[in-house]
Amino acid sequence: MDGTTRLSRDGAPVYQFSALACFADHTVVPEICCVPIDKEVPFQVAALIGCAVTTGVGAVLNTARVRPGSDVVVYGAGGVGLSIIMGAKLAGARRIIAVDTQEAKGEIARSFGATDFLRAGPEVVSAIRNLTHGRGADYVFEAIGLPSVQEECLSAARPGGTIILAGVAPMGSSTNLPGAINTRQEQTKAGTYYGSANPARDFPQYAGLYRQGLLDLDRLISHTYSLDEINEAYASMLTGEVARGLIIF
Repeated sequence: MDGTTRLSRDGAPVYQFSALACFADHTVVPEICCVPIDKEVPFQVAALIGCAVTTGVGAVLNTARVRPGSDVVVYGAGGVGLSIIMGAKLAGARRIIAVDTQEAKGEIARSFGATDFLRAGPEVVSAIRNLTHGRGADYVFEAIGLPSVQEECLSAARPGGTIILAGVAPMGSSTNLPGAINTRQEQTKAGTYYGSANPARDFPQYAGLYRQGLLDLDRLISHTYSLDEINEAYASMLTGEVARGLIIF
């Protein structure tokens, strides 16, 4: 906790991502960073709760606090986007519209609770308005990390709506938020990092929802890889052909 590293190689410090040593088969972490969960929860599911699920479901329940009967749009149907969809369904959203560049993601998104799927393109905003009686969505989530998509969220949300940015845009990039629109439309914009989570509270809660059958996390794992297949795993993630890949040690 003093900022020094637990690991070293040939005397040089080795830095661990989030102090957890991502993709390492052994690590040492402070006790305060460990969250006990039900032993009935499989390790594979626990791994999802420790990342994409907390980010996505937490964005809905903690950051946006989506209200029942709302119209929700989710840009990006990867692991985080699908978790947002599950969270929106759990929150009682009326319509959940998934948007992705990959047509194959449509069936996947619907299986997790999306009521509609739109292929990303110039007609998406008008399609969203058609599906929401001309208003726009109550909540728009961006789970990609592209400034151009973040800007499109402004047009997809209704006046007075809420825009949640869950995707991490490249460092140094900027998103244009027109001042006049900000004032007149009274939209709320918020970033969400790790689902605004309190891990000691949220991990056991999401594990409990999984055990109750309210979060379908087993099916979120669409492919597993060994550690020496990690480059293949990244390639599959970048092409969008998987819901969520998992490294098995």
